[in-house]
Amino acid sequence: MTQAQTWKGTSFTVEREEGKAPGTLIFRLRGPFTARDMFGILAPIALDNILSFQSAPSDKPPALNILDLTDVPYMDSAGLGRIVRHYVHCRGQGIRMIAAGASPRVLELFKMTQVDFVMPLAATVEESDVLGP
Repeated sequence: MTQAQTWKGTSFTVEREEGKAPGTLIFRLRGPFTARDMFGILAPIALDNILSFQSAPSDKPPALNILDLTDVPYMDSAGLGRIVRHYVHCRGQGIRMIAAGASPRVLELFKMTQVDFVMPLAATVEESDVLGP
């Protein structure tokens, strides 16, 4: 499922796909991850639904959830808050979550807010996916 919004030549999209390792779910985020880009068209509850683990009520939650930030050039506090909220939700469900591929600018935000001490980070999605659940 993909949701997209375009603003001033940039777009924010979220794509969901299965990882290489069984029980792995990858969310590929693309574009600026800011309040304006996320919620201009997409309501907060809609973003939560996109980041949901289950397509149908009978779906089994994944053991590992990877947020691919490779194509996120920057984020604001709203984007950071969404990632932390998703991480807390994963932990509450017993699901490992890894943020992968963060740009230097996003990594600096993680360091400044000390999120890098709380949430597992990986240099690439491939590195995360190989780790498996």
